[in-house]
Amino acid sequence: MLHAEVLRRLCLAREALRTDEEPHPSVSEIARRAGFAPHHFIRLFRAVFGGTPHQYRSIAQIDRAKQLLILTDLSVTEICLELGFSSLGSFSTLFTKRSGMTPSAWRQRYANPTPAKEMPAALIPGCLTLMGSPPVEKAISEKRPRQA
Repeated sequence: MLHAEVLRRLCLAREALRTDEEPHPSVSEIARRAGFAPHHFIRLFRAVFGGTPHQYRSIAQIDRAKQLLILTDLSVTEICLELGFSSLGSFSTLFTKRSGMTPSAWRQRYANPTPAKEMPAALIPGCLTLMGSPPVEKAISEKRPRQA
């Protein structure tokens, strides 16, 4: 069982892996900052979070790329370079492996979502359909009068 202090340091290290700090700190540097030997840090990180620090950083980079593809007009190459990838090929390969589609296909699919009026009713959450309904005369929790 892990002590709370060890878990706290691992969580801080995990956040450091998501940093936009340039250059990205190495896994060894993050381990040192958290007070662990690199090998021990990697072993603990995998046991607690289910993957290595490198895998976690890759997932975080792809998550950031997804945001940039949807929210900005930056080209795929610009996003690739902004995230610190050395080549467009390695970025595209990793993105496709993690998301199941190319960066361009991701942007095309998610940057311009289907307007609600064109969305099939089965895809609209039930709670949203209630928002457009006329108000109910009585709250659900109120007792109804008995029928005589």
